[in-house]
Amino acid sequence: MLDRLTLAMFAIMASITPGLAQTVSVDPRQAPAGLYQLEPHHTQVEFAIRHFGLTDYFGRFERASGTLSFDPSDPTKSAVDISIDTTSLSTTSPELNKSLQEPPIFDTGHFPTATFKSVSATRTGPNTGTVQGELTIKGITKPVTLNVTYNGSAPNPMLPKSVMLGFHATTTIRRSDYNMTGVMWSPFVGDEVKLDIEAPFVMKGQ
Repeated sequence: MLDRLTLAMFAIMASITPGLAQTVSVDPRQAPAGLYQLEPHHTQVEFAIRHFGLTDYFGRFERASGTLSFDPSDPTKSAVDISIDTTSLSTTSPELNKSLQEPPIFDTGHFPTATFKSVSATRTGPNTGTVQGELTIKGITKPVTLNVTYNGSAPNPMLPKSVMLGFHATTTIRRSDYNMTGVMWSPFVGDEVKLDIEAPFVMKGQ
């Protein structure tokens, strides 16, 4: 049975949800310009790889940080710099989690972070675009293009006078590009790894 505090929180969230839906704007020009910080508690960085050629196997990284310099008048002039804590990777298998952190794959003892730094951006629609950048894993840097959707901006209900921005991004990389093939199970999984990212940002300092 739900306790009174939980019920009260549900009531508060239910009361503000309709207001949030009405205040979200997908027009970038409605968001303030400036430096934003990745909001780590609601960031989702998920990966998927084909297993036995039959199904996708999913995992995620629990911790990420970074900044976004946002230009609402011309979003293509914005810049993003993200770091992912590779030691925070998580799958449904504790044994696999350990294996993925060992030298043949992420080698987190020597490379505890992966980074993405944008180089340029192209607008493909009113709230969509591509972001070209450099992804570094295990000290290996390769060009990567993110397909990005700007989910919009809205007041942050948890912080007065604060604005949040939301983005969804996808891309596909090859693990062989990052020297991640030296394990016995490598022939049984695909080379392509799909990345799916939900990234909320808040104005830095708020």
